[in-house]
Amino acid sequence: MYTYMLFQAAMSSRRVVVFPSSAELGPVLARLVCDRAQTALNAGRSQFTLGLSGGSLVSLLSKELPAQPGLDCSKWVVGFCDERVVPFDDPESTYGLYKNQLFSKINIPENSILAIDHTLPVEECAEDYARKLNQVSSNEDVPVFDVLLLGMGPDGHTCSLFPNHPLLQETQKTIAPISDSPKPPPCRVTMTLPVVNAARCVVFVSTGGSKAPVLKEILEGGEGPALPAARVAPSQGELLWLVDEPAAASLALQVERPGPGARL
Repeated sequence: MYTYMLFQAAMSSRRVVVFPSSAELGPVLARLVCDRAQTALNAGRSQFTLGLSGGSLVSLLSKELPAQPGLDCSKWVVGFCDERVVPFDDPESTYGLYKNQLFSKINIPENSILAIDHTLPVEECAEDYARKLNQVSSNEDVPVFDVLLLGMGPDGHTCSLFPNHPLLQETQKTIAPISDSPKPPPCRVTMTLPVVNAARCVVFVSTGGSKAPVLKEILEGGEGPALPAARVAPSQGELLWLVDEPAAASLALQVERPGPGARL
């Protein structure tokens, strides 16, 4: 019953938007982030809060965000949806990748980038990072991000929330440690589902034909326990899936196919 309710909630609020390729998807994603930033600041909030994920999103955002006309990130605060507990110069460090490829190209203040302390043991690292993310919305029990950008693995995992892992049931912690990740490196910290589902806007980006089977299961429902990405259903916010044609190849549901220059 719980799985069915999650699936119905996600269906009621989500948009599935399909692009011919990531080349067409990237500029729309960048415009979406900038538009939501302007919306947040126009609403009187002092900052725009953005949660980043790694993988292909790093190169996509690093190419498209700096190309946005009049980009001003001076009131942005950036956190990470999950992070590997490795030094920042390690190729597995999501912060390190963004620092090298994106942050040097935009005018975001260094103290507005919330990074983990990778020198701490994983449990302490998670507690320390949870304290940092509480700066995002100090009046809330759970940090409320304006936008979270998520990826999805071929197994249906998102953040560092993996299928059948006990962290899927976590309701108290906002940031949780994981020391037995099925994907290396084993030690990570991750946002939990309460934080993800508190966001004002959650955007999944999924590309490539290898994602087609699991994307169909997540978006159209499948037997058995809901995969981690299927458990993302923002209670008050938007849920958008931005995918390319190869990833969407098996979908039977109704989707949007915007034209060039579209805004979402």
